[in-house]
Amino acid sequence: MTSSNDASTAAAGPYRATGSLAGRTILMSGGSRGIGLAIARRAAADGANIVLMAKTGEPHPKLAGTVYTAAEELVQAGGAALPLVGDVRNDDDVARAVEAAVDRFGGIDVVINNASAIDLSSTADIDMKRYDLMQDINVRGTFLLSKLALPALRASGRGHILTLSPPLNLDPRWAGKHLAYTMAKYGMSLTTLGLADELKDDGVCVNSLWPCTLIDTAAIRNMPHGDAMVQAARGPQIMADAAHAILTGGNLPGGGTSSGNFYTDEQVLAAAGVADFRPYSLGAPEDRLVPDIFL
Repeated sequence: MTSSNDASTAAAGPYRATGSLAGRTILMSGGSRGIGLAIARRAAADGANIVLMAKTGEPHPKLAGTVYTAAEELVQAGGAALPLVGDVRNDDDVARAVEAAVDRFGGIDVVINNASAIDLSSTADIDMKRYDLMQDINVRGTFLLSKLALPALRASGRGHILTLSPPLNLDPRWAGKHLAYTMAKYGMSLTTLGLADELKDDGVCVNSLWPCTLIDTAAIRNMPHGDAMVQAARGPQIMADAAHAILTGGNLPGGGTSSGNFYTDEQVLAAAGVADFRPYSLGAPEDRLVPDIFL
């Protein structure tokens, strides 16, 4: 399901960019729909090259979009696109995606770890296959894609890894609410923390981005009561604009280092000059938006 706020043009919404991703090559896990596709379309509007590696080569019975339809949207938005059917859990698929990006576009400037699985079940109720799925996609997939892209990112001279994962908030309630999912998402965030330090002298920035509110995506709509939940959500465009601001190195929160940060969408866009976030919502008043978890 695509919301009306998911429209992606360079001028959409209150964000006004001060930099461009024109000519840069982005390798993204997932991205056939939702937040990932919105981020990719915003980059494509600048004229970026986007390599999408996603499992969805054939239409899903409940989820709109494939990696091929996503690529068509990116070309229509003004970018170049290379759609690849692949699974971030498979070493060979990830290696082929990295190789294809370098062969097609001459290198990789940005890796976006977007692919993620979610299950908010309690420890007693979680099926271990779902536990393994979240660990394999969220943690291992993020680590693997980042690892295999390192040579290309180092060669870029302005490499960036951006992972869609939350701040490492050690308030016990987040582990207590959904331990399996918390472990998986925090594993992604630990990758940001560790790689930022490991790559600090290599010219590669590593950051995470997380929404302050619930975001309208097909994954949320397919959850129990999801259609009602997203009425108090924002559209994916807020994450697309925030990712664009981070990757173009605009005015970022705090004026600190450019790597090792756990940004929220509101922090990034407020620093970029956005004062009114209402255009990003699906219509609910700002004080009735559902806060996202882990914050």
